[in-house]
Amino acid sequence: MSDGAPNVDLSDRKLRHIEACLRADSQYAHVTTGFERLRWPYRALPDLNVDDVDLRTTFLGRALRAPVLIGAMTGGAQRAAHINRNLATAAQRLGVGLMLGSQRVMLERPDTAASFQVRAVAPDVLLIGNLGAAQFLRGYDEAHVVRAVEGVGADALAIHVNPLQEALQAGGDRAWAGVAARLAEVVPRVPYPLLLKEVGHGLDGAAVRAAARAGFAALDVAGAGGTSWARVEQLVRFGAVRTPDLCEVGVPTAQALLGARAAAPGVPLIASGGIRSGLDAAKALALGATAVAVARPLLAPALDSAEAVEAWLATFLEELRVALFVGGFGSVRAVQGALGAEPLP
Repeated sequence: MSDGAPNVDLSDRKLRHIEACLRADSQYAHVTTGFERLRWPYRALPDLNVDDVDLRTTFLGRALRAPVLIGAMTGGAQRAAHINRNLATAAQRLGVGLMLGSQRVMLERPDTAASFQVRAVAPDVLLIGNLGAAQFLRGYDEAHVVRAVEGVGADALAIHVNPLQEALQAGGDRAWAGVAARLAEVVPRVPYPLLLKEVGHGLDGAAVRAAARAGFAALDVAGAGGTSWARVEQLVRFGAVRTPDLCEVGVPTAQALLGARAAAPGVPLIASGGIRSGLDAAKALALGATAVAVARPLLAPALDSAEAVEAWLATFLEELRVALFVGGFGSVRAVQGALGAEPLP
């Protein structure tokens, strides 16, 4: 999630982002993830028991009870602290990972740091911090990454790229020339794993190749088909979407995943962007994802309670388990990459 120009109230922007994301028109209107085009295999005589399907996996060297991360959402305000605490509590209970929202507000306004502090309720989760790539052209360096990671006790940090969102944001970052070269300077100097992630418009092949050369430990393709952050920014700025066609621009999630797999073989991939069901997750894993991330469907539950988040995720995980069962896959390892890397029909 982007934070905008230095003179805006970052905490206020965070709250307005939350309100906009809850609206139905924050979602892509015409572009889909592409997963609906992929038929899932069905075994009428599965040589498996549902409860024996093994969802356990590892990501960035950490054990997960399922290949799922709660995606980056928010931070920097009291309401955001409530959301993050509920998300973290559910993640701890279910043994899945958690990605934090952009921590720029925490670095520039230390009084907001408490909204990102979740280790008290989630001491064991894989926790991933978050900073924006554009900030590394405005003075950020490896010291800022270390502050963001160590300030919340994270295990790794995601650097998000969001040029379309920024171009449509009031006061957004418009200077992106040289960003890939700058990240290539910073990444090797950081003593923690770094991920490159989009925010919902997809990583293209050139970005993936640049990230692999820079030494990013993993990539979150964050494709089109779910929340359009171009739409979110226009809802925040104008109260309505004024350029709907431009807001549909992006690489659909399934296409971004296949493209990343081809451009950077062997680099761990997170599939996010419109992942709405356990079957979506199963398809993403079969196309080569190491894990999936889910954000927007958990926002409303997180405003309610940790129990609401846990209930949504429990249903999601059961759907994933059943999908693997009827597809004949007994484990996450068995399904990963099982459907090959051919273009979707």
